[in-house]
Amino acid sequence: MINKLKKMNLSLTASRAIDAYGGAELWKNGKYIEAEVSVKGLAFTLKRRPFFEHAKITMEIGRPYSKLTPIGKDKNISGVLDGQDARLENEKGEKLAERKNARNYFPFGRRLIYWDDLDMAYFSNYAFWNYFTLPRLLMNGNIEWTEKSEGFLVAKFPKSIPTHNEIQELHFDTKTGLLIQHNYTAEIISKLAKAAHVVVEHSQQNNLIFPSLRRVTPRTKKGKPLGKPVLIEIKVHSYTLVE
Repeated sequence: MINKLKKMNLSLTASRAIDAYGGAELWKNGKYIEAEVSVKGLAFTLKRRPFFEHAKITMEIGRPYSKLTPIGKDKNISGVLDGQDARLENEKGEKLAERKNARNYFPFGRRLIYWDDLDMAYFSNYAFWNYFTLPRLLMNGNIEWTEKSEGFLVAKFPKSIPTHNEIQELHFDTKTGLLIQHNYTAEIISKLAKAAHVVVEHSQQNNLIFPSLRRVTPRTKKGKPLGKPVLIEIKVHSYTLVE
């Protein structure tokens, strides 16, 4: 599925956010994102997964494709999201295992207490792809964006895009245009996994501003982050957009 870029006018909030993160032309012309991340948190521990320590990510901007290395304890094995499917690859790019329509296997059975490398390949890659390609997502005609108020966008995702859940809320700074908070429900974990994803810090590299520290916690009924427990914390060490 290739992103269908919007021909309609963008909302004030969406336009400001796109400009804040480099501008529409940059994200229309961009082909890949390369990043290095470290990730930890209770969500990993509960699913018996090792933390990511300086893991490498390569993703396509125009479609849901992302490759994360390493995906587990073996440093030579990568986890790949390719559309709706997940697979494992060795250092030569050879396929070791594959799970078609990976979302269909969640959240029941042993996945309630344990995730294998293919489970993690699906979850982590679709999450990163959504987070890291956000400026492009704002121009994606397959997503229905509604500006509830200045700085407050609601997204309705189609089933063709792997993501946390159908309806999500994003809050942006009304002056800078930068993302402040992203609310969603991680349904592959549980329909009760209502999260507040807070951008704690932004950084700048290669003349590009990006969220460099993110923290995910449960949220209140009014959408406010509870602060604890920290389900996931994402530190982005490097972030590059390749045209």
